[in-house]
Amino acid sequence: MKDKDDKLTLDGGVRMLNAERKQLIMESIEKLGVIKLQELVEGLDTSESTIRRDLIELEEQGLIERVHGGAKLVISHNQEPSMNEKSFKNIQSKKEIAAYCASLVEENDCIYLDAGSTTLELITHLANRNITVVTNGLTHIEELVRQNIDAYLLGGKMKVHTKAIIGAVALDNIKNYHFDKAFIGTNAMHPEHGYTTPDMEEAFVKRAAKERADRVFVVADHTKFNEVNFSKMFSIDEATIVTDYIPSEVRKSFIQKTKIIEVEK
Repeated sequence: MKDKDDKLTLDGGVRMLNAERKQLIMESIEKLGVIKLQELVEGLDTSESTIRRDLIELEEQGLIERVHGGAKLVISHNQEPSMNEKSFKNIQSKKEIAAYCASLVEENDCIYLDAGSTTLELITHLANRNITVVTNGLTHIEELVRQNIDAYLLGGKMKVHTKAIIGAVALDNIKNYHFDKAFIGTNAMHPEHGYTTPDMEEAFVKRAAKERADRVFVVADHTKFNEVNFSKMFSIDEATIVTDYIPSEVRKSFIQKTKIIEVEK
C-alpha cells in the first residue's frame, strides 16, 4: 500500500511527486545550510514519517547529513558551482573540448548550446559563422551577440547562481525549435545512472534539448566520469561524449555504452 504522502497535495489541489518533494527539501537545505525536521513537515505540509524517509534516502545518496532534529548540507560535488567557479576549473581541457566541438558545426546549422562553462568557451570559435544558436545561458547570449552570431534565448526562470534559464516556460519555448546539433553540459556521468545534474528543473531542460536534436554531444572533462548527481538528464547511450580523456580505470565500462571522443589523443 502506498504511503499517503507519496504524492503531496499543495494549494489548489496540485499533486507533488516524491522526487519533486525531495527537490524542495534539497533547495531548502541548500538555502539555509541546516534545517529542522519540523520546519520541513510544516513547510511541505506532509507527515513526519515521510520527511524522515526522504531524509534517509537523500543521506544515502550523499546529498545531506542527518543531525539531531533535522538535516544539514553535505559539501560535495552535488553542490553546483557558480559560473565563475566553473570557468576556473580545468580551463585548458575545456578550451580543447570547445575547439573540437566548434569544428563539428557546419554552415547553416541550427545548434543548441546548453548553459555551462565549456559551451561558453565554444562560442569564441563560432564568431561570424553563418549559423543559428539557441541557448538557455544568459551569459552565453551576451557572448553570442559580441561574436555577431544569430541567436535566440529561451524564456523562463533564471538560476541566479549559474545564470541558466529553466522552468516550465523554457520547456515550452524549446518545443518551437529543431536542432541539427545540441551541445549539452553535465555535472556527472555514470555508465548505469547516465548523465546527472544537481537541479531537477535544469535536467528537464537538458533532456528536452536532447529530444529536439538530430545529433547530441555531451561536453565534459575527465573529472565528470563515474560520478552521480541528484537528477537524471538521460541515459549514457543517448549522446556522444566529447572529453579531454577517459580515466583508465573506467574506460572499459564507458566505451561499451556509447561513443566517446577524446580530444587530447
